[in-house]
Amino acid sequence: MMLPALDPWEARWAPYSEEDYATVLAAIRPDDVVLDIGAGDLRLARRMAEVAHRVIAWEMRPELLAEAGPLPPNLRAHAVDARTAPAPAGLTTAVLLMRHCQHYALYVARLRGAGCERLITNARWGMGVEVFPLTPGIPWREARPGWYACRRCGAVGFIGDDATQIDDRAIDTVQDVEGCPSCMLDES
Repeated sequence: MMLPALDPWEARWAPYSEEDYATVLAAIRPDDVVLDIGAGDLRLARRMAEVAHRVIAWEMRPELLAEAGPLPPNLRAHAVDARTAPAPAGLTTAVLLMRHCQHYALYVARLRGAGCERLITNARWGMGVEVFPLTPGIPWREARPGWYACRRCGAVGFIGDDATQIDDRAIDTVQDVEGCPSCMLDES
């Protein structure tokens, strides 16, 4: 499969805030086998390796990895394109810190196919860093009026145009769905 080149916006490396890193680290468990997609200079991967059983870091720009220096024994770094590399077996958790990710659905499909259990990401538009199981969300057609975020494609939106159906819960809650209108557009 021929994939388009990464958009310059998506490919730009930028470290995240300490708050973002703290959210990720708080979700890592000692028995986790973590895949860090787009690991950059490995600053987060090194910290995850202090907690997790094993960390596999994928970064497509080898120049960043060349400057990484010695790695902890439970951290392996690879210069690969996560869009085409097969997901490693035995993953429990994946980390995808990549705002404006254009390939979210591809990553989710590959992680699910590898049996990965959880995703820690900020790739769903405007969602901040979140942790969720890689199981399917509720079917989009069964979601109640209010905000939704699709687990499969990463799209977010609002369901409903009848103001009488919108209450505080609908405004303050984001429903994890699957098969949203954006997914359907991608399939056509």
